[in-house]
Amino acid sequence: MAPRLLADIAPLRESAAYRRLWIGTTLSSVGSQMTQFAVLLQVYLLTHSPAAVGVVGLVSAIPAIAFGLPAGTLADAHDRRRIVLITSGLLTLTSIGFAVQAVAGNRQVWLLYVLVAVQALLDSVNAPARRTFVPRLLPPRQVPAAIALTMLAMHISLVTGPLLAGVLTATGGLKLCYVVDAVSFGAALYSVFRLPAMPPEGAPLRPGLNALTEGLRFLARSRVLCGALLADVNATLLAMPIALFPALNDERFGGSPGTLGMFTASLAVGGVVGSGLSGRLARVTRQGRALLVGGVIWGLALASFGLVDGLVATLACLFVAGVADVSNVVLRSSIVAVVTPDAYLGRVGAAEFVVGAAMPELGNFRAGALGSLTTPALSAALGGFAAAAGAVLIALRFPALVRYEPVTTLADPPAPR
Repeated sequence: MAPRLLADIAPLRESAAYRRLWIGTTLSSVGSQMTQFAVLLQVYLLTHSPAAVGVVGLVSAIPAIAFGLPAGTLADAHDRRRIVLITSGLLTLTSIGFAVQAVAGNRQVWLLYVLVAVQALLDSVNAPARRTFVPRLLPPRQVPAAIALTMLAMHISLVTGPLLAGVLTATGGLKLCYVVDAVSFGAALYSVFRLPAMPPEGAPLRPGLNALTEGLRFLARSRVLCGALLADVNATLLAMPIALFPALNDERFGGSPGTLGMFTASLAVGGVVGSGLSGRLARVTRQGRALLVGGVIWGLALASFGLVDGLVATLACLFVAGVADVSNVVLRSSIVAVVTPDAYLGRVGAAEFVVGAAMPELGNFRAGALGSLTTPALSAALGGFAAAAGAVLIALRFPALVRYEPVTTLADPPAPR
């Protein structure tokens, strides 16, 4: 029973390319989480405003919304590996820019916003192309397991990144967080460099408005894909709590960097546990229904986070939210990867990126703005209850998603040479 419950590591064992990609992404993600921690804390220290922290989410979301969907046409027209290599190199330079401003003692919030916006712009091109890697490197039967392992890597970084960032900030200042992130990009670049070339399959596609419109039409025709993406919009736009962390930490625990790191780490520990026990997710037959149930749990856990008091209760609510979140992401990404043909992977992946990257940031902006108008605790509670109710409404409006079952009879394609 235990082996069936634990994460399936077959993709790591059987694919050297995926194994290198997983390791490189994990190391780079640790550095990226340290930068995210440092940016939020630096903005709060400069302004002492939850709304100003929420603006970090807004300036991240705008480039993702503006450029994410057009970038999907690039991923369906050109070698996806080359796109990721170029954008990863530019992201390395952006990370160096964060380090330079911290070492120089920057006191201007606008400069941080500019760097965050540039980073989000590059991510909007990088992510849709990167999302095509797993379906190309692995057979369909291993896609859910690989996505679960990718989520495990992300949540490992969410645990270790903020904790390391809290320690480094307390001992040497925020600049150390930015420097570690810049160095960690080397692992990501190497892992992508070793991948095989990944041109899109089928007839050549000309990037542009027609290609984008065709991709959106394909997406609109699929009630399963629409419902899955809308479930993520509902969960993140209405309930994302991270912009509230500095203010709630200040109110409840005196603003210690150590406890602030525990907030994000607890959310991530839940993700690690959920990813580590993801063996059952690959065998879920009603993936759409499970996705919506997870959305209800996510919302109620975050509503409780806004209402409870004390460190243990606060961290426990975030832990439960983290478990629900990783289950939702694995299920949604598995649905998208299996339902979408290769010719549309870049464009549908771009839509998934816009939802996954922009909506949480808009959700953080919403949370920060509402927290400034009311209280941070009330903002978290109202958002959580709204997300739980929204998941129920999606179930009623998208019965095709509730009934969706993955196709398990697909023949495995040959592995890329």
